[in-house]
Amino acid sequence: MANFHPLGNEVAQFALIASQSRNRQIRILAAQGQHETRGDRQIGRHAHLTDGDRHALQIGVVDLAPLQQLGHRAADQFPNAQLSLGGAVLALKFVLCHEGHVRGIRGLAKRQHVDVTEGHGMTDKPGIVITGGSGRMGQMLIAAVRASDACELVGVLEREGHDWVGQDIGIALGGAELGVVVSDDPVTTFAKAQAVIDFTSPEATVGFAELTAQARAVHVIGTTGLTEDDIAHLTAAARHAVIVRAGNMSLGVNLLAKLTQKVAAALDEDFDIEIIEAHHHHKVDAPSGTALMLGEAAAAGRGVTLKDVSDSGRDGITGARMRGDIGFSAIRGGDIVGEHDVLFAAAGERIKLTHIATDRAIFARGALKAALWGQDKKPGEYDMFDVLGLND
Repeated sequence: MANFHPLGNEVAQFALIASQSRNRQIRILAAQGQHETRGDRQIGRHAHLTDGDRHALQIGVVDLAPLQQLGHRAADQFPNAQLSLGGAVLALKFVLCHEGHVRGIRGLAKRQHVDVTEGHGMTDKPGIVITGGSGRMGQMLIAAVRASDACELVGVLEREGHDWVGQDIGIALGGAELGVVVSDDPVTTFAKAQAVIDFTSPEATVGFAELTAQARAVHVIGTTGLTEDDIAHLTAAARHAVIVRAGNMSLGVNLLAKLTQKVAAALDEDFDIEIIEAHHHHKVDAPSGTALMLGEAAAAGRGVTLKDVSDSGRDGITGARMRGDIGFSAIRGGDIVGEHDVLFAAAGERIKLTHIATDRAIFARGALKAALWGQDKKPGEYDMFDVLGLND
């Protein structure tokens, strides 16, 4: 990658929104000022393009050497031109938007300065932001991103007032500086991201979904406890960006879900279905997201809707179990990472499908796989079956 030099006063203040696909196709739009050539790099004004309700400009830095034979052409001869980031074209990976013309991302167009120093932001690796970085899953996700050669950590988000806010994440984790400062501002943090991995709370996730959709970043959601209304908000956001959501990101659990669906389809209602799950004593929701995912798989196998046949929260004199119901039992204790059994019980025989997780890192690795998988996908809602090719 060639050196990229600061532009100084030649570029006006602008706000940045990440807008980069995995294959690095970008739109080359207008720069501030007139065409200027420095050596073999040209910085120039191109035509305005309208993207929905946004009036956006991009700065293009073009390697002139391979293009000398093309000569100069008017910008409007290339409306909406897409150029692949390769040997011939070098371009900033940020959309640069005029102040006051961006709707939806609150305050994003507030006179942001872009630091265009040599090498900064110029990478082929997708930038990943982790929300809730101080939590158990957050720390696992940070470790997974740092261990990967396929992406880079560009942001860590925490709630306002958290002790980690303003600290370098490496220092906060008890190690050396990593050059990534923990922020409580999702707008500016998501602006740097090609993907956001989010294992937080339903309220936070719904709010993040609007912002990641505006930034066109892949939103990987492992948050559990989402209501139907929450999911409706996520569906709306998925019209504009890729959302990968799953109650569990591990390969084994997703295979278990597929097996559950197939077994439920093969057995009639003489077999009661009970999903038994166990987690650590810090877990705040029940049934777990994974248990509900398995329940949905069982219901799909039987051709019914889970909410119509769900049987959970048993306490006291509840009466006999209803034929065809799918039951849930939750255990909370100690440091159990996650255990799930799907029990098919009939008179005289039982079938049990089991998954036991002993290391939370399996969820982080699955979430990172989803974030990378989503880079070249069209906006929409996806799950780990899509990521793992289990829907084929």
